[in-house]
Amino acid sequence: MTQTHETPIALHELPPVTAWLSDMDGVLVKENRALPGAQQFLNALEENNVPFLVLTNNSIFTNRDLSARLERSGLHVPEERIWTSANATASFLSQQSPESTAFVIGEAGLTTALHGAGYVMTDQDPEYVVLGETRTYDFNALTRAIRLIEGGAKFIATNPDVTGPSDEGTLPATGSIAAMVQSATGKRPYFIGKPNPVMIRAGLNKIGVHSENAAMVGDRMDTDIQAGVEAGLRTHLVLSGSTSLDQIENFPFRPFGIHEGIGELIELVEAAH
Repeated sequence: MTQTHETPIALHELPPVTAWLSDMDGVLVKENRALPGAQQFLNALEENNVPFLVLTNNSIFTNRDLSARLERSGLHVPEERIWTSANATASFLSQQSPESTAFVIGEAGLTTALHGAGYVMTDQDPEYVVLGETRTYDFNALTRAIRLIEGGAKFIATNPDVTGPSDEGTLPATGSIAAMVQSATGKRPYFIGKPNPVMIRAGLNKIGVHSENAAMVGDRMDTDIQAGVEAGLRTHLVLSGSTSLDQIENFPFRPFGIHEGIGELIELVEAAH
């Protein structure tokens, strides 16, 4: 099943799609297993020299770590083709205040990205408090973050996801911890990850592509598709992850195309070249 909704612009009047952004979980992999058609889709992009990025709101892992994890799932994605909320956060902060300072709560994915952007990690009068994903939220670190924000540090969070999956069940994620800090300080964080189109636009800048020539593939209406719509991309929803067909009408926006899985998009990649 492939559905493309009608638009005021005829399909032949739209500029060709010359680059693709794809969400990771629910689109390419699920529970550490490659989804049907995922590697073939990636192969089609490579064989046709199409620029692409694989996106994730997860800020725990470095790009190299994620590339290795995908390889174990049976997918070959070079680390330079991965774009995380940590990468987007580092890009955003380096534009806002180059080579500044931050108190960071997060794992290697976030600290590595910020170091790469020239940021200094400190708990002494930092310009920013940056909250990311971690499996070991520390009470003392959170207390320090709250006091720094009360003292004037700007509050940034990598992504708004309130929960995350694990083999044992639901885990609290960045959005939940950010809500606690917001409640304590009265200061709302600025979230960088999806659905903020800032993450999408920064990714497009990385690969040198304009939004009108790019497409976004995702499995969630409230993050992937919303971010793509707000960034001006053609959006494609796959039903292999979080959003089911009957849930689409719950949203005030629609994807450009609806597909059972990523494999149905291969012909679109090849047709454009």
